[in-house]
Amino acid sequence: MTTPAPLHVDPWNPSDAADRAAVAAMVGHYHQQTESEKGASAVELSDRYRAETEDPVTAFAGSTVLLARSLDRPLGMLVLSSTSPDWVEVKRLWVEPEARGRGLAKHLLLEAASRATAAGEGLRLSVWEWRTTAIALYERLGFTHVPSWDSRAGLVCLERPADG
Repeated sequence: MTTPAPLHVDPWNPSDAADRAAVAAMVGHYHQQTESEKGASAVELSDRYRAETEDPVTAFAGSTVLLARSLDRPLGMLVLSSTSPDWVEVKRLWVEPEARGRGLAKHLLLEAASRATAAGEGLRLSVWEWRTTAIALYERLGFTHVPSWDSRAGLVCLERPADG
């Protein structure tokens, strides 16, 4: 039996071409999957979402992009964006399909929580209601359901206070 390669999570290096390409590809996969799950037959990304795939450096300026890596290969990501002095929002959590089931999402979320707590901020996120596996993970990690701050139907909003 082989031991899986170790995982580590760290911020991306936006000046590194490989990191930029990995983030662009993973964000593209995230948006394609989301649109497909919403029932779109031919997936045409909105200008905003397409901009994230074409120029992630500009799209995520002012945010922290965390990459989960194994053997220095990026296999998962999330974006942390400040939404207020008390909250950081998790966006674009994605793990490549071939790397799922290895705890990458959990590692990414725990690193995000550590960074938020160190800054005295809580984490918040929104997730589509049909992503029940993701919701269960968030709940296990201390996120609780809160009233929605987003008017789109089907979104579940969750928060994890800074002391969570």
